[in-house]
Amino acid sequence: MREAMAAAEVGDNVIDVDPTIKALEERAAAVLGMPAALWTPSGTMANLIALSVHLQRGDRFLAPKGAHVLTNELGSAAWLAGGMPEALEHDAGPGRPTPETLTAAIGPRIDTYFSLRTTLLCLENTHNAAGGAIIPPHEHAQLLATARQAGLRVHLDGARIWHAAAALGLPPAALTVGVDTVSACFSKGLGAPVGSVVAGSVTFVERARRMRQMLGGGVRQGGVLAAACLVALDRIGDLEEDHEKARRLAAGLAEIGWDVNTPETNIVLVRVADLEVTLKSLWAQGVLALPLGGRVRFIAHRDLTMADIEDALRRIKAGGHP
Repeated sequence: MREAMAAAEVGDNVIDVDPTIKALEERAAAVLGMPAALWTPSGTMANLIALSVHLQRGDRFLAPKGAHVLTNELGSAAWLAGGMPEALEHDAGPGRPTPETLTAAIGPRIDTYFSLRTTLLCLENTHNAAGGAIIPPHEHAQLLATARQAGLRVHLDGARIWHAAAALGLPPAALTVGVDTVSACFSKGLGAPVGSVVAGSVTFVERARRMRQMLGGGVRQGGVLAAACLVALDRIGDLEEDHEKARRLAAGLAEIGWDVNTPETNIVLVRVADLEVTLKSLWAQGVLALPLGGRVRFIAHRDLTMADIEDALRRIKAGGHP
């Protein structure tokens, strides 16, 4: 990847003449099943661009509880995009509402000057805070149909769409069917140091490019970063190995009495009695993990081997029950 970055052909991306970024955007759009795509420095910026284009100031948007756009992007959807967020319960399974819950949240479509406008649904696949949970294609289709019937646009936060595609054995484009826009990260499991895309129609990308510039996301010789993202796209097929490592870690933790989820992708969540004490103990044992929603979050990634997973389990077992 560093060799590709060093050898990248570059130009000025602010005026859209960097050939490597162009190549990445064209390839990413094809992989995601969208007409066009725009490179961004981060997934947070990609989501913010999409919301800024879709929303008018004061519009309400809906997203599953704990979605990244609600909890991890520091209120930028409200502060900068001008949207009023509302969270949807996960009554269809981790990370996703039922169509009935979505319908109830949208409410009656009353077109008066004093009524709140709900104009956008944001989905997240996989849902990070729900433990890397996947939205199955048939449920995605049902939610899209419900949103469309009510006249809503749909943005998919697909930062980890590669993980969902690998777990389901489907191409990423199969998971974006019907959405207006989608974001995707090249640093989530694929190993790129920097970079995301936001994709949609050609008209959307024209507007998105202007918004990216307003947010300070225009870069000059960005091809050195896009080259890493192109290498990352070749690694989607590797992600099932990370999922296998996560399943082994979860099984091993369950064997020694930990309250652990069954991972759908590469995120393992554990409920513990004292989160702070458990994290300090893990770090002291050389096992690195972070807190998420009151639980311990382990990530199985490409820099770990199955032997590393077994070593971590040995260290955790030696350290005792949380």
